[in-house]
Amino acid sequence: MELKWLEDFVSLARTGSFSRSAEERHLTQPAFSRRIRALEAWLGVSLIDRTTYPTTLTPAGRDFRETAEETVRMLHASRAALQAATRPSQQTIAVAALHTLALTFFPRWLRRIEAHTGPLDSRLLPDDYHTCLQALAEGGYDFLLTFHHPGVPLPLDPASFPHRVVGADSLVPVCSAALGAERAALPLLGYAPNSFLGRVAALARQAQADGPPAMIAHTNENAMAEALKFMVLEGHGLAWLPRSLVTRELAAGEVMALPGEAPLDIRLYRNAGHRRPAVAAVWEAAGAVATETMPTRHRPD
Repeated sequence: MELKWLEDFVSLARTGSFSRSAEERHLTQPAFSRRIRALEAWLGVSLIDRTTYPTTLTPAGRDFRETAEETVRMLHASRAALQAATRPSQQTIAVAALHTLALTFFPRWLRRIEAHTGPLDSRLLPDDYHTCLQALAEGGYDFLLTFHHPGVPLPLDPASFPHRVVGADSLVPVCSAALGAERAALPLLGYAPNSFLGRVAALARQAQADGPPAMIAHTNENAMAEALKFMVLEGHGLAWLPRSLVTRELAAGEVMALPGEAPLDIRLYRNAGHRRPAVAAVWEAAGAVATETMPTRHRPD
């Protein structure tokens, strides 16, 4: 059985005319008739009452018409969906981003990018540093949005993965405002030691040489700053968090910042092997947006 036989039958059921359907299907009438007979032979029943004019369907034909129409529709829809999934849109970009940046930076940044490029379809992977880095390096994503600190080098070949500085943030030690008076003895809420934010926080603590050793009360193994933020709000201790993540809480007086803030760049890395027009347009727009929005001392060269 062939799909074109079903398509022929659906046409004939709609027009009620062998000649009109043959013309619609770009066939001679004898060839069209042979294909209808081939379908009937495969089913083992007659679908067309050839004793009437205009052409009518037999009871079996009427029963089969809905099945044929639905089968043709579903097959065409499935083919279109599969082709779309395996052939990325020229206007789709894929971005891997650290959890915090996916929440605090990406939505507004994308809106500014679209002001230059026009509407874009986007696919976002919010995950930890290592997973996002791997997603970019293995070619599944066009861009990586990540924090950068000079003490934690990023192991990417700059020729294959160039970057732009697209924003600025900082890692700031914060605690619940209710614990402010006891801050000298606050336990530390930390990240996994091998995580990006964990390494930056360790460097920042080392810079505070005059401070007492911190007692680690809790380690967040999945490196999500958002989880530590809620531990801080519940008064469990002190955590180093991206300032962008606690802007509202600082303004509302729910948390307080302590000395030792560590500046961070926000960088956009590109897979240079991806040359679709949308990728190139976003890359150029990212430079323009950074120039428009960033303070002078943070702007890219």
